[in-house]
Order: sequence, then structure tokens, then C-alpha cells
Amino acid sequence: MNNSIAVKIKFLPNSEPGSSSLEYATPGSAGVDLQAWISDPEIILGPGKRYAFPTGVAMEITEPGVAGFVFSRSGLGTRQGLVVSQGVGVIDPDYRGEIIVSLLNTSGEEKTVTRGQRIAQLVFMPWFKARFQEVPKLSGTGRGAGGFGHSGK
Repeated sequence: MNNSIAVKIKFLPNSEPGSSSLEYATPGSAGVDLQAWISDPEIILGPGKRYAFPTGVAMEITEPGVAGFVFSRSGLGTRQGLVVSQGVGVIDPDYRGEIIVSLLNTSGEEKTVTRGQRIAQLVFMPWFKARFQEVPKLSGTGRGAGGFGHSGK
């Protein structure tokens, strides 16, 4: 099964030539790590603070129906409390600007992010455009409109 797509990438002037790369850590990795390409050697994030980190990378997704999704790195989120601030970032296939990753410090202490540090992971996934149809009534289900924990623990 071939589950790869062609993605054109451009390393931008704020990245250090030859030191930034987009490679999968293991053959089974679903996401490629994005790095913080900041001009300062480090950025300190206080508790509850966020910062928009440039990655030094722009891209062109060449496969129709595929977009890039930026997720938190599990170790960085679990051990350090640094997570993608909006939950998941979406890189639309027609976007050509630099990928920016906004990190939020959810811990109770200051955290440091250094230049070149791996801060998030980029996963390519299919997406679907909806064809909206206004109707007077929706079909019934056993759940109905129940939400926010209505089914118990």
C-alpha cells in the first residue's frame, strides 16, 4: 500500500540552511516534527502564556483533498505542559505562508523553548468539503440532542 503524497517544501530565510529538515523519526511515524526557528536562542513561556513560533518552513500540498494538521508532541505536552494552543492547527492546502505553531504553557511553571527544538508534529490527512442542505427536520437517533456527558461515565 502506498500511503505517501508529494509535498513541496521551502525553507525560509529565518531557518538555518542545512540544519532544518522535515524527516520522519521512524518508519512508522505518522507525523513529521516541526522545529522552533526563532531568532533568539530561547523563548521563556510563563504559566498560561502562549507564543507563536515560526518553523522556517512553507509548503505546497500537491494531493487534492489532503491538508496538514499540526498536533502537540505527546512528550512535550505530557512532561512539559507545552501544547498546541488551539488544540489542532489546520494547514489548508492553498496556504503558502510559513507554518507557525502557537504553543501554550499549561504547566504551573516557566518553560523554555530553544532554537531548533522540536515543538509539534505535522500529519497529512484527507478532508472533505460539505455540501450543506437546509432541511426542516433532522432524522432521529437513540442519542438525539444529548451531549456533554449525557451517556454517563
